[in-house]
Amino acid sequence: MKLKLTFLSIAVTCFIQPIFAQNYMADFKALVAKDDTAAAFKILQAWQKTGINDPDFYIASYNYYAKKGLTEVLSLQKDQPAGQSFQLTDSTGKVAGYLGGGQTSYNLIYLNKGFEYIDTGIGKFPARLDMRFGKVYLLGKIENYKAFSEEIIKAVNYGQTIGFKWIWSGGKPVEDPENFMLSNIQTYIIQLNNAGDQNMDYIRDISLAILKYKPNNVVSLSDLSISYLTKKDYPRALETLLKAEKLAPHDYIVLNNIAYCYELQGNKPNALKYYQLVKQYGNDEAKASADKKIAELNKK
Repeated sequence: MKLKLTFLSIAVTCFIQPIFAQNYMADFKALVAKDDTAAAFKILQAWQKTGINDPDFYIASYNYYAKKGLTEVLSLQKDQPAGQSFQLTDSTGKVAGYLGGGQTSYNLIYLNKGFEYIDTGIGKFPARLDMRFGKVYLLGKIENYKAFSEEIIKAVNYGQTIGFKWIWSGGKPVEDPENFMLSNIQTYIIQLNNAGDQNMDYIRDISLAILKYKPNNVVSLSDLSISYLTKKDYPRALETLLKAEKLAPHDYIVLNNIAYCYELQGNKPNALKYYQLVKQYGNDEAKASADKKIAELNKK
């Protein structure tokens, strides 16, 4: 059974999108859009002479090296992949396959240069959450989930020192900054979960970092419990889930995971009890899943 994570619908910025207030940035953006990397590099060289205290300089430099360092490799696939693809047919007109985006190839020499710039930018402007999440995005893109998780934890730890009063592109304060940060982090948690069970320690560490400052965060408690469940540490998982239930007694995702935890422990009465609660408070999909689990348990 696939464990359930809480998904919060938000707008996530992939690459940092600054407001182009200066001519350097406007010119740089135009050249990058035309794939004129040579001219874009000259802009950065000129900008560097006066831009060492300009956050947009570090953002532009980071994006320049990220663009040079990432390449999506096309691959031939039997089934149509998500996103754009080209349909290939044989001599009879029958579909032979699809040519679409495959794995992302990357050049670490360029990417590390980009990371040097964004790290310098973060050091100078540590409240710029767009810089931090821009780095997290790229680390996720290249599947460096150790560094990915470490950067998220750094953001959480620094955020609490400023009351989570983050700044975004153009130097503008983030609206509802704490929830914005946590919502974005939840999408990263989901990315880690989808990438495989080997990332559960990272989910645990991120969740614990958040709970250090926000001990009653139900989403983080739920995420933490899943890291324990996957490791078959059922007592700690259940303890965490029951705490989450006290805070949000009608959260059907929490209730579902409690039911599943009891099921894995062989505690049929409590598993049935909590699947019934999922039926009471869940959406249609959750109710249907709970019905199926109840039927399966009653056959045992």
